[in-house]
This record gives sequence, structure tokens and C-alpha cells, in this order.
Amino acid sequence: MSYAAQHMKEAVEIIQKMDVPAIEKMADLLATVKADGGRIFFLGVGGSAGNCSHAVNDFRKIVGIESYAPTDNVSELTARTNDEGWATVFVEWLKISKLQPKDALFIFSVGGGNLEKNISPNLVEAIKFAKSVGAKVTGVVGRDGGYTAQAADACVIVPTVNPETITPHSEAFQAVVWHLLVSHPKLKANQTKWESAVK
Repeated sequence: MSYAAQHMKEAVEIIQKMDVPAIEKMADLLATVKADGGRIFFLGVGGSAGNCSHAVNDFRKIVGIESYAPTDNVSELTARTNDEGWATVFVEWLKISKLQPKDALFIFSVGGGNLEKNISPNLVEAIKFAKSVGAKVTGVVGRDGGYTAQAADACVIVPTVNPETITPHSEAFQAVVWHLLVSHPKLKANQTKWESAVK
């Protein structure tokens, strides 16, 4: 079997194993955020940060929810990293943004954060802060979901079908899930361009 065939086979296996009720729970949570006039703060690092930027666009434009990704502001991100340290870059951003109970964090992460192993401590600290103010937490994560899966109100863990391809599949399925959500009848408010153009 070619590598391409193997990778696609793994993607099919992941789809078959995805926790669909968990995705529906996320849709309900985000519908509540929208109804309450809340905001979504997308948090991720590395490739997941890139996914955060794309998701902000979709949730603002298609769903109509005020959304932000702190990693889009490279000046503030690097200033806080330099002056205060990597672990607090997100929590301090959320404090300035006056995170409220009607708001939500949406985490994109391969591992979900783990303080003991010093992996994505900035995500863990942000989640702890969100819980302390009563904000909702959701996310799409890989592996065992880490701290995100433990603390989230609704979380989807991308199933591991091959330990050698956890990262590419986790980051790819972040996109699958958020595109599902912005297309969901409970959330979608505006038609996307090509679907409206072909009618």
C-alpha cells in the first residue's frame, strides 16, 4: 500500500470512530454562546494557531459570533512571551479582553496541554482562568486530550489510529470539525459564496 493510500485509510478510520454526540454537544454550547451575545476565543499553538485564524474568519463571517485568536496579534504575543513568559501569554490576553461567563474558549491542540510535562502550559493556564470566571471551554484535540479534555464542557478527541501520524490527523480534523460546526443549522447564519453562486 502506498503512503498516500495508508494516510487516506487512516482518515477514513478516524471518521468512523469520531464521537458524533460530542460534536453535537459542541454545537449546542456554541449556539448558547451566540444566543447570549458571547465571544469565542480560539487558542492554539503551531499549526493549531493557523487553524485558529481560519476558524475566527468562519465563525465571524458564517456564524456571526464575535471571535478572536490571540496568536493573530504577533506584536502582543511576542511582547508577552519576552516580558512575562510563554505560559501566561493567553491568560493575560484573556484578562485584558475581560473574559466573561457568556464567552467561550475554543482550544485546538494535538495534546490538549499538560503541566506536568510542560507541554502547552499556556493552554492549561487559559483554561483554568476561563473556568474560574465561569466561561465555557470546548476544543478539538488529539491523543488523550490532555488537560483540555479533562476540563472542557464539550470536547472532541481525534482518535489515534496510528501513533506515527497523530499530529497531521489531529490538525486536519480540527478543520473538519470546525467546518462542520459553521455549517451546522444551529449555528450557520450566512450562506457561503460558492454555495450561493451555483443556485
